[in-house]
Amino acid sequence: MSTTVVRVDNISKRFIIRKEKSLKERLVNFGRSNLHKDDFWALRDVDLDITSGSTVGLVGPNGSGKSTLLKMIGGILQPTSGSVSIRGRLAALLELGAGFHPDLTGRENVYLNASILGLSRQQTDKYFDAIVDFSGIEKFIDTQVKFYSSGMYVRLAFAVAVHVDPDILLVDEVLAVGDEPFQRKCMDRIRQFQADGRTIIFVSHSLDQVADLCDRAVVLESGLVIADGEPREALRTLRDEFDLIRQEDVEREHARLAEEHEREAEKAEEEAKVIERVVVESVELFDDQGSPVSLLQPGDNLNVAITVNATTPVTGAYVGTGIDTALGVNVFGTNTKLLGVTVPPLNGRHRIDFRLPDLHIGEGTYSLHGSVSDAAGAEFHRLRDAVSLRVEADGRSIGVTWVDAQASMADARL
Repeated sequence: MSTTVVRVDNISKRFIIRKEKSLKERLVNFGRSNLHKDDFWALRDVDLDITSGSTVGLVGPNGSGKSTLLKMIGGILQPTSGSVSIRGRLAALLELGAGFHPDLTGRENVYLNASILGLSRQQTDKYFDAIVDFSGIEKFIDTQVKFYSSGMYVRLAFAVAVHVDPDILLVDEVLAVGDEPFQRKCMDRIRQFQADGRTIIFVSHSLDQVADLCDRAVVLESGLVIADGEPREALRTLRDEFDLIRQEDVEREHARLAEEHEREAEKAEEEAKVIERVVVESVELFDDQGSPVSLLQPGDNLNVAITVNATTPVTGAYVGTGIDTALGVNVFGTNTKLLGVTVPPLNGRHRIDFRLPDLHIGEGTYSLHGSVSDAAGAEFHRLRDAVSLRVEADGRSIGVTWVDAQASMADARL
């Protein structure tokens, strides 16, 4: 039977932001300091009960309060109001090098951290070899940690955290600092913790990682919990928030580019120079009926229309498009050259259509770009994040590739 091991009861956290930039300004404004500071509420009225054996992902945009919440659960920060209750031994990996003394060696910091986490010297002796072996920095264990790289910090800190036999493990985005083999080792240990029935709470910007590892996701926005539940549904709420943020960013970027192009055109006209130039003006998405589309299901067809504008005649160019994840990872790309299509000389506005049939990409939010290049492959212009595309699947798979997967149980026992 599951029991509550972490209880967050109506907590709020306020930080005071001072406007003075120097000690002199603080002294001059002494006695009038309330006029020169603002209150910032990182969290407001947050309630959470986390049961034993669960894996909970805290997600949200930058500045949403997720790391602050994790630090309050870990006891590093105290709430302005409300309370946090913990049952069991807790190990936290929240900041790069947190709890390490730079003038102590790795060996000394292992014993220091272990003692802070409640282990005796005899218990640490028992785990020490395993900690060093897991970290992979045996050659540097007697070197002062101020000479460690960021990756070495993470290796040693994580090794200590997972070997002190915690009931609850807190992990922040810090794991992204390690190299790929070490990240895999960490994920293997986290899965072992799950199999052992331990409780894991972690902050991650990798939504696929949250969907893969967690049985619960808590979405924060501006210090408030806006979704809490099954990861797939909670992450859809977060993606909606990201779509709004991304659209605002894209609109600002497009406005900036338009102003920049206008200035360049005016400058070119003033200097009476002929500059060979072609830009991607827009990328539009349509279904097979010609209606605009922004939401697909795996296996749907997608038609991409790219409009380019050549201010002077351009010959030998080719046009491309591609699909990128929210982190900017390209999952698909093509162009007229690869498809064997010859683009006629460009002069003024032209539209190039791409058809992407039976598009099998996984659930998530993606963006499409458009590009135009010269015959040698050098890009004239690329319109990044030109348009957003949302894919909603049936919840039977995760990742950027969707496959109509099936499973069956063999009759015979092996």
